[in-house]
Amino acid sequence: MTKGIFLKAEWNNLVMLNYEVDPFILKPYLPAGTELDLYEGKALVSMVGFLFNNTRVLGIKWPFHVDFEEVNLRFYVRYFDGMAHKRGAVFISEIVPKHVIAVIANALYKEHYRRLPMRHSVKHLGDNRTSFLYEWKLNNRWNKLGATVSNKLTPIQPGSAEEFILEHYWGYNSWSDTTTMEYQVEHISWQISKVSDYVFEADIASLYGDAFTPYLTGKPVSVFFARGSEIGVRMGDKLSFKQDVGKQVIRER
Repeated sequence: MTKGIFLKAEWNNLVMLNYEVDPFILKPYLPAGTELDLYEGKALVSMVGFLFNNTRVLGIKWPFHVDFEEVNLRFYVRYFDGMAHKRGAVFISEIVPKHVIAVIANALYKEHYRRLPMRHSVKHLGDNRTSFLYEWKLNNRWNKLGATVSNKLTPIQPGSAEEFILEHYWGYNSWSDTTTMEYQVEHISWQISKVSDYVFEADIASLYGDAFTPYLTGKPVSVFFARGSEIGVRMGDKLSFKQDVGKQVIRER
C-alpha cells in the first residue's frame, strides 16, 4: 500500500563531494536488514549541501520554515524486500538552521538532525559559471561546502557515477537494533553540471567523529552538482528483523 506524502519541497542546487571510506566505519550506522551499496567495489560517503525551498509538511507551509539550507553526510545501502533490491541512503548527520525541522524529523523518522546557524551564497560569474557556497557555524567557526559549476545542464547518463550517487530513492534509519525505518523519496531524474572547483573546510572530528577525519580531509573521489527539483517524502514504515540480521554482509551491486 502506497503511503501518503509527509513532506513536499524543492531540493535545489545540490553540491556533493564523494569520498571513499573503510566500510568498517559505517557498520555502526548500518540499519538492520540493509547492506552497503558499493560503487565499483568502493564504500562511499557524500557531503551534500543544498537548499530546501517551498517546504510543506503535511501540506502546511510553516512560518519561517519554508526556505532554508541543509548540509548532510550520507552513505548508500540496499534493502531486499523479497522481490527486488531497493537502493537507499542513510544519513549520518543532517544540519539545518530551523529547530522545528530537526525536532519533527528526529522524532518521526529517527533522523540525525541538529540545528546550527547557517547561510548560503550564489555568485554568478562572468564566464558562464556559478559559484554555490553553504556555510554552518560550529564553535564560533564558519564551516564551508561549495563548488563552482558550469551553467550548462545535462541529463544523468545511465550507468554513470552520478546515477549511482544521485538516484537512491529510499531512506533508511536505525529505529533500534532490530527495527529499521524505511521511507520513499520521489523526484524526477535531475540534471547535472560540470564542476570546475570546490571547497570543503570543516571541523570534521567535532561534526562526525575521529573515524571520519582521515577520509574527509583527503581528496574526494568525485564532486557533483545537480540542479534539483520538487521532491516528495512519503510516510515511513517500520521493518522488523531478527537479532543481528542484515549487518554481516557487504555486497556489491
